[in-house]
Amino acid sequence: MPDILNLNYAQTGASANTNQYGMREMQEKAFQARDAQYLLLKAPPASGKSRALMFIGLDKLVKQGLKKVIVAVPERSIGGSFRETLLTKEGFFADWKPNDNYNLCTPGSDGSSSKVQAFKNFMDNEEKILICTHATLRFAFEELDEEVFNNTLLAIDEFHHVSADNDNKLGALLGNIMSKSSAHIVAMTGSYFRGDSVPVLTPENEAKFTKVTYNYYQQLNGYKHLKSLGIGYHFYQGKYTSAIMEVLDTDKKTIIHIPNVNAAESLKDKYVEVDTIIDAIGSVERVDSETGVHYVKRHSDGKVLKIADLVNDNSKERDIIQNYLREVKSVDDIDIIIALGMAKEGFDWPYCEHALTIGYRGSLTEIIQIIGRCTRDSDNKSHAQFTNLIAEPDAQSDEVKTSVNNMLKAITASLLMEQVLAPNFKFKTKLSDVDKPEPGYIKINGFKMPSTKRVKDIIESDIQDLKATILQDNTILRAVTSNIDAEVLNKVFIPQIIDRKYPDLSAEEKEEIRQYVVLDSVIKNNQIIDLADIKKAINEDPSIQQAIAAAMPQSEINATLLPKVIQTIYPSFTDDEALSFSQLAHEPLSDYSKKEGVADQRFLKLANKFINIDDLHIDLIDSVNPFQKAYEIMSKSVNTNVLKVIQDTIEATRIKMDFEEAKILWPKIINFQKMNNREPSLQSSDFSERRMAECIIYLTEEKRKRANG
Repeated sequence: MPDILNLNYAQTGASANTNQYGMREMQEKAFQARDAQYLLLKAPPASGKSRALMFIGLDKLVKQGLKKVIVAVPERSIGGSFRETLLTKEGFFADWKPNDNYNLCTPGSDGSSSKVQAFKNFMDNEEKILICTHATLRFAFEELDEEVFNNTLLAIDEFHHVSADNDNKLGALLGNIMSKSSAHIVAMTGSYFRGDSVPVLTPENEAKFTKVTYNYYQQLNGYKHLKSLGIGYHFYQGKYTSAIMEVLDTDKKTIIHIPNVNAAESLKDKYVEVDTIIDAIGSVERVDSETGVHYVKRHSDGKVLKIADLVNDNSKERDIIQNYLREVKSVDDIDIIIALGMAKEGFDWPYCEHALTIGYRGSLTEIIQIIGRCTRDSDNKSHAQFTNLIAEPDAQSDEVKTSVNNMLKAITASLLMEQVLAPNFKFKTKLSDVDKPEPGYIKINGFKMPSTKRVKDIIESDIQDLKATILQDNTILRAVTSNIDAEVLNKVFIPQIIDRKYPDLSAEEKEEIRQYVVLDSVIKNNQIIDLADIKKAINEDPSIQQAIAAAMPQSEINATLLPKVIQTIYPSFTDDEALSFSQLAHEPLSDYSKKEGVADQRFLKLANKFINIDDLHIDLIDSVNPFQKAYEIMSKSVNTNVLKVIQDTIEATRIKMDFEEAKILWPKIINFQKMNNREPSLQSSDFSERRMAECIIYLTEEKRKRANG
């Protein structure tokens, strides 16, 4: 199936350029907040968070009077990101030079007595920098008092591993250090989402953090080589190993993540799955004992591909291939990596073009981390691709509910990713009909502006996290497949979620956030048509210039050439839509090009209608279902039978019925079908007909349950 979204970027190079101190754009932004005691840095993979921490840590050691810096990472392999770095060569005032004796990201148990003792020794001596895993930090903390961390910077990488849940030891550790010591904290993450919906910090602690956000759009738009990113979903029935070659292009540098053994998509034997995938690609010629690389002759043309198996549990063999991958220097060093739990966070293979993941991942964090594997900037690619191979619901399968749920979550997650990866909009209240547009803002009648700093902070730093919470809510997932009234969704269900997430806010503050969430979602999920883009395309198109030179009548240009030009920049336009917009250029083009006021107009396509952005009102936005696109994606991606399975499964979770009522209704259903030559409809305005339709769903579900034992 085609991509659900395909985003293009400007290749400005800004995110890779450095200032006089050697700082990239994101690092400079983070460094400006270096004086904060508690700093939360949200930035995408490959944006340079590790080096940003070095700049901040050295400033705290040299200029702010702190004595030590502790860097904690989730797994040992990521510790290499904090190796010695000579920053003075690039203009900074100090170098990052950790002592190897206090790099505890080494082989062996993270909770070993030797590592814990080394940590304790570090806290007692004059050394400045220690690098360890989250686990080592936890074990050492159990033997230390919080006061030991006074005048220390604690940096926690991949901060989404922390949780405010009482059972999360890292979260409890952080809370104790914040309340019982003078420690400074820098928390870093490429995604603040948690799949379990548990908040990372308590509201009280979260409010203490200064937040620096560098979004995906800034990062990707500022690349030199990568121009576009596609996100697509491919649905299959049966075994995924029979469908994988439909989406695997072995000419692309690819990471394949197979499903966890507990996932519905798993074949329950990960080694068989790896062998089956390799067999589908080609025949194994040899496995290099020094590197661990599998050399596989491709079936199609005999080309030999280099494949890495990270699923292998043999520690010696896996260490060999991991060491090889760490030293990859060339695009030719590896072609395909097959992994299960590895090659996600902190894994650096810049040449990767395609991240192919089998089975829906319940954590939005994991999805973002996997996408981040292919979005490194590299001169071997202009396009990056994420593909999710997902089991399609089958009414005869006992896994039908799981498949439906996974499919819905996958599609709603794609909507979130579209918003995360797209440019941000800024909104203001339109005060009157003569209120003039402002560059960079969309003005909305009736829109409530943020009235407090807390609301402004949530909108600036947490809006995507709130959307993630909304999209993971079961009520919203059910609404995706139903004809629920948009205003009920926007004014009842979404406020309930906001109330649960931010119980401390006033009713006015919650309404301001609600309006922003709905407005931002609707705007980003619908197309904006900018007449300035149309004007530019028209003025630069050679066919139109040739037509003018040949004295083609203006009416003929408008009717034939202009619509084609418009469709090149807005491919989704129908012929009639393109023609209607071409009418805006009915004047001679030489005059039209001078009409900046006309060309600066923007329209929003809502429910196949074009609304002038200058005429938008919050009431109009509230009448639009922000998740309608998810239903449209699903409707286009599956056949009508599968769509009915999905809708019926959702309905079955809401229907309250027993067999006694069903026995009474069944004769009525038979009679209804004879009278009307169709089944009762769930969308009927007649309650009796709707109840008969629910009865059919109830009986179908009961039959399926009994057939599966």
